Amino acid sequence: MRVAVIGGGPGGLYFAALMKQLDPSHDITIWERNAPDDTFGFGVVFSDETLGGIENADPVIAARMGAQFARWTDIDILFGGTTHTVGGQGFAAMGRKELLLLLQQRCLELGVTILFRTEAPDPAELMAEYDLVLAADGVNSRVRAKFAEQFVPDLDRRASKYMWLGTDRVFEAFTFAVLHTPHGVMQLHGYPYSAQESTFLIEMHEDVWRAAGFAATENEVFAPGVSDDDSVEKIRELFADVLDGHEVLTNNSKWLNFTTVRNEHWHHENLVILGDAAHTAHFSIGSGTKLAMEDALALAACLHEHDSLDRALEAYEVERRPVVASTQRAAQASLEWFERIGQYADQDPLQFSFNLLTRSRRITLENLAVRDPEFAADIVRGAPLTARAADEPAMFRPHRIGGLELKNRIVVSPMDMYSSVEGVPGDFHLVHLGAKAMGGAGLVMTEMVCVSSEGRITPGCAGLYTDEQLDAWSRVVSYVHRQSTAKIGVQIGHSGRKGSTKLMWEGIDQPLAEGNWETVAPSALPYGRANQVPREIDREAMTRVRDEFVAATRRAAAAGFDLAELHAAHGYLVSSFLSPVSNRRTDEYGGSLENRLRYPLEVFDAMRAVWPAERPLTVRLSAEDWIEGGNTVDDAVEIARAFIAHGADAIDVSSGQIAEGERPQYGRSYQTPFADAIRNRVAAAAGVTVIAVGAISSHDDVNSILLAGRADMIALGRTHLWDPQWTLHAAADQGYRGAGADWVAPFRAGSRKPPSARTDAVRPRLSLVRDSSSVEETSAHRRWTPQPSAVDAFAR
Repeated sequence: MRVAVIGGGPGGLYFAALMKQLDPSHDITIWERNAPDDTFGFGVVFSDETLGGIENADPVIAARMGAQFARWTDIDILFGGTTHTVGGQGFAAMGRKELLLLLQQRCLELGVTILFRTEAPDPAELMAEYDLVLAADGVNSRVRAKFAEQFVPDLDRRASKYMWLGTDRVFEAFTFAVLHTPHGVMQLHGYPYSAQESTFLIEMHEDVWRAAGFAATENEVFAPGVSDDDSVEKIRELFADVLDGHEVLTNNSKWLNFTTVRNEHWHHENLVILGDAAHTAHFSIGSGTKLAMEDALALAACLHEHDSLDRALEAYEVERRPVVASTQRAAQASLEWFERIGQYADQDPLQFSFNLLTRSRRITLENLAVRDPEFAADIVRGAPLTARAADEPAMFRPHRIGGLELKNRIVVSPMDMYSSVEGVPGDFHLVHLGAKAMGGAGLVMTEMVCVSSEGRITPGCAGLYTDEQLDAWSRVVSYVHRQSTAKIGVQIGHSGRKGSTKLMWEGIDQPLAEGNWETVAPSALPYGRANQVPREIDREAMTRVRDEFVAATRRAAAAGFDLAELHAAHGYLVSSFLSPVSNRRTDEYGGSLENRLRYPLEVFDAMRAVWPAERPLTVRLSAEDWIEGGNTVDDAVEIARAFIAHGADAIDVSSGQIAEGERPQYGRSYQTPFADAIRNRVAAAAGVTVIAVGAISSHDDVNSILLAGRADMIALGRTHLWDPQWTLHAAADQGYRGAGADWVAPFRAGSRKPPSARTDAVRPRLSLVRDSSSVEETSAHRRWTPQPSAVDAFAR
């Protein structure tokens, strides 16, 4: 093949070297606009996993890199005047300039042509002349911009400012130093990359950056290689304690905003993009160089394995996309955590350290117990959570919502069952909720119980608008109280514009074929294209619906429910008032957030007035609409603040389902950051419980979320459908037999795991919990076989 490579960074160079090893007859030319020894930045970090792939692919490059490495296994976290050290990590770093030079040398040895200080020809011309054109021209890729219609890029410029710097202080570990200033929180990320120097990065939210005066020092126009010396001097003063008298080094060091790059396509005809041109992942979880080199390894292998260029490029995307997507999910969680680091300013230093370590959800308590058992044990013992015993798992520690005492922190989440007849729950609900109550959860929630016949989602939805329904619910509540130590709560709501639809398994959110009823909403906008246009609710109807909420709340109290929750999420009536997507009113109930809150707070206040004062009243919110122009987590914090001011005892934090066009970013525990923000920005200071929900299914994740202080309780829905006794089984898995996981007397004989199901693991059980959608076998796990005649470039 004749191959043109645009960009002589690590990704382009490594790809060229690998291709020449596979077949020396490949004719490869690299165009690099900079000089051979020009580089911006300082060190480059690699994980042990990536290094294993490099060693298999090219032992020569691996050996040369190994001779340059600074290695360490610890992370130091400096916060609140305290340093916590966590071991067992496994990193290596080297100078970026040194890496470029050795990759250049390797390419030249193998016969690759490198044209330094030379702009690449027009990519369209190269595509006509060469068999393959690889664009590895970085985050500001001109090739990607030129072919934007084909690649369909998404460039997400983030809200924090950062600057790359170096120092002649050699950090002993990967160092996170968090600085509290009058302007806000700033952080330093640093690590050694040689025996003489370390790289470090200063990052802060743009609001903090402006408040600290950095905007006034920033020179918007830089000559190549010129650093922002005025800002560097301020950084030197602010982080003097961390630098400990050592020099600050610059190399084109200037303030930047991180941009997350995604592309719908990575190749077009014989043109392919790689590394930062194709995707970026925030520096707080690893380096772009690492991803680019892994891309190069996979691309070279796919080209060697397939006799068709089209099939090879397709295989490359199939190979790498799941890995990159998993990395980007973790990176996005980490990026957003650092953007909001100010909300943790008052956390206990030990809890903060654990919070930081678990920010991307790739490290959990059990994973940490493998890496550093002593630190994991310190977290379990030292977390600021009430416990019956020092080593009691976090999920089984007692909790109080208002005046309601709960034996543990697990909630069976509200789940619509669509199994009522004329709104009356029957034997199904008795078995369903009774089994969940005996399964060990501290709190069991009903599905959304509707306040009127017209307020139902489907004909199968339950209600509390007749005395017959009250009697049926009283039967369920009585059973739960008589047969278990769980508490039971009722979720009260009105379907709004999402009503008059089929049962879920007949067509979710699809209108009934017959027997439809009129729906109401704040504005005459349908939920989706197939749904009916609702009637814009007027003041008279608003009063009537409010009174229906009151009547349902009275019946809930009479039925003996321990807790009531206003359903103000998921696009139902109250939720649709809160969201600007569904509320387009021009009166006092629309427009500003204050106006959009007016009716929901009116309903809540009316419920509060008739609900027994000693029983908690809570609210479920959609924290993120997942639609452009909709509510965001910042809006959710203010909405939660308003409900808390009106007496809410807990905020149950969900997201989405506001309108048909939503684009949620699914993933493990994907909604937890919303609960985290509400808890740490408003609820914790008010003594209000925050409940996290959403794709949480392992006891390890539950414990990790609680110990990090991201939520006070965890609600699990589908997990309890899979296993009604999930909580008790989680206790058995962790070897826990305390009061937080009490088996009902008839089941107690089964409270120990049968011998065939036991493991030899010690508590906390040691396992590695990863993103469920991640791909464990990446290109870095393959074995390199450099012989040109090999059938496969890598042996799996």
